[in-house]
Amino acid sequence: MAITNNQNTMLKTKNTILLAAVSALISSQAFAGTPATPAAPAAKSRVSGTLSLTVDTHFISYGADVWGAGSSWKDPLFHPQLELSVQMSEQFKLIFGTWWDVNDNTTSSIGSSVQEVDLWAGFAYTSGPLTYTLLYQEWMYASDSERIVDFKVAYDTFLKPTLTLHGRVDGNGTQDEGIVGVISGAYDFTAGPVNFSIPGAIAFATDNFHGGDAGFAYASLGLQSSIALKGAFEGTTLSAGVTYYHTEDSVIPGNPDSDFVTGNVGVSFSF
Repeated sequence: MAITNNQNTMLKTKNTILLAAVSALISSQAFAGTPATPAAPAAKSRVSGTLSLTVDTHFISYGADVWGAGSSWKDPLFHPQLELSVQMSEQFKLIFGTWWDVNDNTTSSIGSSVQEVDLWAGFAYTSGPLTYTLLYQEWMYASDSERIVDFKVAYDTFLKPTLTLHGRVDGNGTQDEGIVGVISGAYDFTAGPVNFSIPGAIAFATDNFHGGDAGFAYASLGLQSSIALKGAFEGTTLSAGVTYYHTEDSVIPGNPDSDFVTGNVGVSFSF
């Protein structure tokens, strides 16, 4: 079919408009330059840590009331702690730390009022919701050392269930080697700016670990509170809490009281 003059004119007009549009697009790309890419997020430091300065009413070591405070809160203890983490990959990190027991309950074998210094090193590996932690520890007190290997499996879900196997591989003095197994968890909630946690635990010990029989060692239930400061004090957290303990006399015979409540107050700095 023959094309009329009007149809020919309309076709030329459409072609002209199409060519102009293509030309404009090419021109804009040629002179606009490469589109700006979003700025990369600031790289996170591989090394992080927390310094905690805590005052406790008791020194409880896996159910054992070390200083025999019982139901008394009259002799507070100072417990500083520093822990460093080195993130080697998204799943794997190295852990280093120290914890001190400072008080005047007896003449120190270390110096000043420092009664005990604990050191540890190890690693944590995360796979999905599970985190596996293995630590070697040296607990130095009374002119000797107690050597510990801890293995912990934590499940990141409701109540944060955790299984800890605390193994004494070399005792101090008359202590026997052995294991305490602890099943623990916590329920967390917030009320305004305050974070709350209700931690609980139940533990079992091997024969003579605490100088008594094997079996159920203790159960505990606590209420902890914390508030993270803002502004110029970013990274600072204030905390306080109480914990109720029920211990088994036949497994932990050295405790002056089977049932007692401990308290703590402290400040921590994260970096």
